Amino acid sequence: MTFEQPSPIGGAAALGADWGAALALHEEWLRKVILARTGEAQAVDEVFQRVALAAIEQAAPLADSSKVAPWLHRLAVVQSSRYRRKLGRERRALRGLIHERTILGNGHAKDILAWLVAKERHEQTREALARIAGADAEVLLLKYGQRWSCRQIAERLGISEKAVESRLTRARLRLRHELLALGIQGDE
Repeated sequence: MTFEQPSPIGGAAALGADWGAALALHEEWLRKVILARTGEAQAVDEVFQRVALAAIEQAAPLADSSKVAPWLHRLAVVQSSRYRRKLGRERRALRGLIHERTILGNGHAKDILAWLVAKERHEQTREALARIAGADAEVLLLKYGQRWSCRQIAERLGISEKAVESRLTRARLRLRHELLALGIQGDE
């Protein structure tokens, strides 16, 4: 059995156009997946570029369109993991520097106390999400950040709706537990 390789002139361009269209179609939610997996907004562009390059460099054409979203999801997860491993300690130092700049740069708020409370709440929520980073944070960001239904999430991740519902239930419980551990009550 032999497989035809795309020709270097027409085939590669056509293949690139197919992957380009697939990436454009799925870009918004893939970026949410990357954010959930890395926990860093500044990493999303870099990791998405790596996902795009890996998809475009891939040698096979898009044969089954129903498999594209799950394959791109897996690629985003792998590239996000590689990014996190590569940066490690440098990433934590950079996060601390960005935090300092944010506090100093926004010091001219009209109501500084309200700003500080909102900033602290935001940081505590981000910290709680970071503690549950991975599939749980990902499903929360897709559900509430993208406002997707369980069906839409299931289609993109290549899993059943029941699996999505189970993940959401587990993720909500974990987030609630982490928020309580940080001293944030549900009725505040």
